Amino acid sequence: MDEGIAGVRKAMPEVPADVGLCRIMLLIAERLQAELEHKLRPHKLNDSEFRTLIAIFAHPGGASTPSEVCQFTSLGVTNMTRIANALVKRGLITRGPSVEDRRRVVMQITPAGKRFVQKMLPAMLPRLKLLFDGFTQSERSTLNRLLRKLAHNLSNLEHVAGDSP
Repeated sequence: MDEGIAGVRKAMPEVPADVGLCRIMLLIAERLQAELEHKLRPHKLNDSEFRTLIAIFAHPGGASTPSEVCQFTSLGVTNMTRIANALVKRGLITRGPSVEDRRRVVMQITPAGKRFVQKMLPAMLPRLKLLFDGFTQSERSTLNRLLRKLAHNLSNLEHVAGDSP
């Protein structure tokens, strides 16, 4: 990877060295995604469905609106109907009108959904611990701070450019 980026930079000196950092982050994101999908595949769930289920599970009372879940998960509103349909079909959530405002839709985790999350999360923890093996608490804190700073800059970039991906 480094050789490829060096070759591009040699041919085009204006390409910043940060291209390498972006490539590493993309590779890590792809591997993390593959790791999660590998754990979910036997349960016939995908990452978007699992993130949605976790968001509802984590919300007070185990209930949330689609827009709240979208904000928590960074998933698009257009996908939420499909995701919610899949989770309802599996019996992991229910969906219906809000008691307070019948125009709002509320998604509620079911007892089966809670059991699934409580079963899955502990099974994922040993590999998660291995992922950060050798990192000190200070390194973890620094990585967290830097990634949040990068996420903030990315958000600003979308607003400045006016053309989010």
